[in-house]
Amino acid sequence: MLNHFIHDAKHIYLALGATDFRKQIHSLVALVQLSFGKDPFEETCVFLFCNKRKDSIKVLRFDGNGFILTQKKLLEEMKFRWPKEEGELKQISSTQVQWLLQGLEITQKYAHTMMKKEGKNHCF
Repeated sequence: MLNHFIHDAKHIYLALGATDFRKQIHSLVALVQLSFGKDPFEETCVFLFCNKRKDSIKVLRFDGNGFILTQKKLLEEMKFRWPKEEGELKQISSTQVQWLLQGLEITQKYAHTMMKKEGKNHCF
């Protein structure tokens, strides 16, 4: 279901470290602006936050005339593999979001990287 909120985002940011989940839209918007120096009103950006227990995430996105804030809470003993760094934003891909939601780390040792080919002659 969270895929709906991130499917066409050009920039997906993780707020590293734990975020106080008493914060709602106004406080998270202020955090994005003041602490991270990003524009939360950019419609192509999505911001993800994780609580201290790493069992819940919040997703914040502007949709043109207001903010959407949604939350996913895991059940019993499950945890998100949230990065350990603190106090900054980390840009990730939609594939990395899928890994995160599946309980995997956002950096996979053996994941294939995407290759871009130019319009020159290529032969296999």
